[in-house]
Amino acid sequence: MAHARKTTHSRKTAARRKTSVRKSTKRATPKRWSQRVTKESDALDLKRGVFKLTSPRKIAASLKRSAEHSSRRKTGAYCSALSMLTFYINRAGKTLPKTQRTRLEKAKVELKRAFGRE
Repeated sequence: MAHARKTTHSRKTAARRKTSVRKSTKRATPKRWSQRVTKESDALDLKRGVFKLTSPRKIAASLKRSAEHSSRRKTGAYCSALSMLTFYINRAGKTLPKTQRTRLEKAKVELKRAFGRE
C-alpha cells in the first residue's frame, strides 16, 4: 500500500510567494527594437515571405521590385534593398541556418547584378 506524502508549507514560504508575484504590464511598443524597425521605419514594403524564397535571383528581383515601387524609402532603390537584406541577415543572427545564410549572401551578389553595380 503506497503512502501519500503530505507537504507542509510554512507561513513564511507562502508569504514570500505572495510578495514575489509581479503584475505583468502590457507594453504599448513592441518588445524588440528590430520588430519596431520593421513595422514603423521608412523602409520598404516587402512582399511577404521574400526571404524564404529558394532562389537568390528571385529574392533579389523581389527586393528590387519593392525598392523601385516603394514610396517610403529615403535613399536610392539599391541602397534600400541592400540594407533590408542586410538587416534581415543581421537580425536573424546565429539562428539563421547556414543554407539560408549562403542563399541570402548570394542574393546580395544578384542584387548588385540586377542594379548594374558589379
